[in-house]
Amino acid sequence: MSGISAGRSAMRMGPAELVQAAAMARRFYLEGKSKIQIAEEFGVSRFKVARVLETALERDLVRIEIRVPAELDAERSDALRARYGLRHAVVVESPAEEQDDAADPENLGEVAADLLGELVNEGDVLGLAWGRSTIHMAAALDRLPPCTVVQLTGVYDAGTAERGSVEAVRRAAQVSGGEAHPIYAPMLLPDPATAAALRHQTGIARAFEYFDKVTVAAVSIGSWEPGISTVHDMLSDEERAHYASLGVAAEMSAHLFDSDGRRVGRDLGERCITVEADRLRRIAEVVAIAGGQRKAAAIGAVLRSGLVTSLVTDTAAADYLLTESPAGQRPALERADPDA
Repeated sequence: MSGISAGRSAMRMGPAELVQAAAMARRFYLEGKSKIQIAEEFGVSRFKVARVLETALERDLVRIEIRVPAELDAERSDALRARYGLRHAVVVESPAEEQDDAADPENLGEVAADLLGELVNEGDVLGLAWGRSTIHMAAALDRLPPCTVVQLTGVYDAGTAERGSVEAVRRAAQVSGGEAHPIYAPMLLPDPATAAALRHQTGIARAFEYFDKVTVAAVSIGSWEPGISTVHDMLSDEERAHYASLGVAAEMSAHLFDSDGRRVGRDLGERCITVEADRLRRIAEVVAIAGGQRKAAAIGAVLRSGLVTSLVTDTAAADYLLTESPAGQRPALERADPDA
């Protein structure tokens, strides 16, 4: 905010007008006083105060700046939230050196960690699904209110549990000071019978009991191609071809979706250790963390499923999501039935 030096256009106001306008602007913008309070102080009507404040903006006497950290794109974030009916959308600048075949940028995890710090309240139950982005997020956590942390899916490889989702659950619980309920089992099993038997094991069954209590969940999204979808990489060539023939375009927590957000290949879920789709749909806040050009279409498909309420992504994916055809688009907060 400036005074006499506010600019040539502002000098059209007389000195008394300038001083009064500056004083009113200071009361309103810096001291938080209402227009009625200002009007009483200066002995004018509140309509006069409103006109003075409007003139102060028009004539550059007052300058308002909205600043967010450089890596956040506020304009894209708001546009994405509105277009897809999300509760929260946070768009991060894509790394300058990002390659077309790159996985989720690691800085998504850092931003998602800060977002969880905002969303999780004391006494909540936080659910974490397997994914590189959720693992990066857990590693970046530095604050969480006291809460219980439960694993929502098995692991990509049980032999890497210490470096993967099990460790992510432990890390989040350590930061929050709450209980941890990890799942020591692979995400994908050879057949439904083996998966059913594992679900009844004590530790896994205890984690499953918390699924209906989860209030905030963090999930990853994969597109149906090598290196971008965990499930894709765990299947045989024949199985991949089968699910591809069903039109699978995206994967989230071992659930498959076509480009319109409908679930396909539901038989795969019978072989997986994962939270069921209907349980995901009942969770109040489901935050998806995914970005990059190769995942953009898959992110759109999952958003249309109605299972996700919030998204942390990057500008590369956001630009695609903001320009793709709205056909079949469903607001996420309507929590559409993914089987529809």
